[in-house]
Amino acid sequence: MKIAVSATGPSLDAEVDPRFGRCQYFVIIDPDTMEFETLENPNIMAGGGAGISTGQMIAQKGVEVVLTGNSGPNAYQVLSSAGIRVISGISGRIRDAIQAYKMGQFQPTSQPNVGAHFGMGMGGGMGGGRGMGMGMGGGMMPPPLPQPQSPEQEMEVLKSQAQMISQQLEDLQRRIKELGDKNR
Repeated sequence: MKIAVSATGPSLDAEVDPRFGRCQYFVIIDPDTMEFETLENPNIMAGGGAGISTGQMIAQKGVEVVLTGNSGPNAYQVLSSAGIRVISGISGRIRDAIQAYKMGQFQPTSQPNVGAHFGMGMGGGMGGGRGMGMGMGGGMMPPPLPQPQSPEQEMEVLKSQAQMISQQLEDLQRRIKELGDKNR
């Protein structure tokens, strides 16, 4: 069995990335042996269709389960059509998420948990006047809250959204500093 986890870094100690289609990395793990491989996500800066392209990439890797913070409708459709179980609302270290999965603490998601373009405001969304920043749908506003199946699931989704907002704030502050340094 292979599990793909959206990741902020290339190791088991990295955090689960709250984005699926535009995550930085995927860690693909055999939960029985904990052997893993890492993939950089080439779709992180895609102008559109990141969820679809990323879902197809993961399906081609023979993955059976995806653990992620959030899954939009396009990614969810591609993954579920390929027979891949999607579990969203996941946060924390990848190693811990795999252990929780092995202990049966997660249930597959029955639908996407965020709207289209959810992750667009992050990463490449602010620079160069390319028009991908605030007006693309996800922008800086958090998505409408999904209808969670349990308080624990709701807590995980809220933690994931808080992590995403925190990352967006860091990206904004970094960009403000870069622009300020250029004007000196």
